[in-house]
Amino acid sequence: MIKKIFLVPVLFTALFFNTSKAATVDTVNTYSAAMKKTIKAVVIKPDSYQTGKVFPVVYLLHGAGDNYSGWVTKASNVVALADTYQQIIVCPDGNVTSWYFDSPVNKAWKYETYITQELIPWIDDHYKTVKDRKGRGITGLSMGGHGALYLSFKHQDLFGAAGSMSGGVDIRPFPKNWKIEEKLGSYAANPENWEKNTVINLVHLLTPKSLALIIDCGSDDFFYKVNLNLHEKLLERNIAHDFIIRPGGHTWPYWQNAVNYQMLYMSLYFKAQ
Repeated sequence: MIKKIFLVPVLFTALFFNTSKAATVDTVNTYSAAMKKTIKAVVIKPDSYQTGKVFPVVYLLHGAGDNYSGWVTKASNVVALADTYQQIIVCPDGNVTSWYFDSPVNKAWKYETYITQELIPWIDDHYKTVKDRKGRGITGLSMGGHGALYLSFKHQDLFGAAGSMSGGVDIRPFPKNWKIEEKLGSYAANPENWEKNTVINLVHLLTPKSLALIIDCGSDDFFYKVNLNLHEKLLERNIAHDFIIRPGGHTWPYWQNAVNYQMLYMSLYFKAQ
């Protein structure tokens, strides 16, 4: 169940974005009641936003060590993709190492609650959106790829389509990386937290055709093996999905290319509804 909360927007078009694109880039301040703090997000509106119609929304999550501005400052094509596919793109701030879940050991970290119960209702209240899972998708890179699949698997009532680029879809092989143990406790002492909060162990939540999925990872990426394992597990359960492997590593040139396929996939899903 989504709880609506009152949040005050602060909007401006940032000067560091490429203003030659027709899409409009807002930076908004939202307030998380769950975490008692203000959280920024970028909202990209397509060039036809003022026409009066409603638009599907893609939530685009950043990776570890980055923030809400990462996609628009490091992937120059993202803003134009809002125009190409006539979609609103929302880039929320997931903190540098949130992994987009609610921490069972640190109650100050509730990013699953923030995205699903606070940010989505705020976006739907303040923008002309399709307020239904049929018009809502989510994807991201690295930590954000984990977050996009994690949130969509657990909240299929909110998202109709989901994707991942170079996603950390199984965090268990990396118990000492990216400060994950600060959110889950050490793997040795709290294995159940890791088992319950890794994407590959949530595949049982899916049924055939319950969620449109696109998963992309470079063959030279350190997350390649865990993505391949996820692909095979989805096949075993007869869960249809697009799975893309291309040469490349865990780099911005790879993600700048990958996001084109993700947004096309989301657009095709929205048009089919």
